[in-house]
Amino acid sequence: MKKSKSNAGERIIAKNRKARHEYTIEENYEGGLALEGWEVKSLREGRANVAEAYVLIKDAEAWLIGCHITPLESASTHVNPDPTRTRKILLQRAELNKLIGAVERAGYTLIPLDLHWTRGRAKLDIGLAKGKKQHDKRADIKERDWARDKQRLLKVQG
Repeated sequence: MKKSKSNAGERIIAKNRKARHEYTIEENYEGGLALEGWEVKSLREGRANVAEAYVLIKDAEAWLIGCHITPLESASTHVNPDPTRTRKILLQRAELNKLIGAVERAGYTLIPLDLHWTRGRAKLDIGLAKGKKQHDKRADIKERDWARDKQRLLKVQG
């Protein structure tokens, strides 16, 4: 049986569910991660958490800070794994320059949205975001509730 084209090479490892609630996402970027061997094995088992993580730009390079990758019990004995180490995000120079400008001048924040596999490589989706105010969050919740109620009403009538 053939897999669908959209899901052929991608599989979500970890997702930051709060990101879209806390921030307004302006643009998405996809970058690779510089990982060690034990980290790749752990990611294949789905042992990652990006909910507490954030992206920092330092020395014209992007870094993922606070991402927790739990080491496997069967990891190598001669490697001393650090689950929350800082990992480099691999982006193209033009994308990095654009992000640096947005973060430094326009007051945007870089948020990790999800960690996934693309053609056998671990990739990180990064969102260029602005923080939402409390009233914006309430308005989004009301909008979502109304959309849900509307669907229910249409289902009952049809």
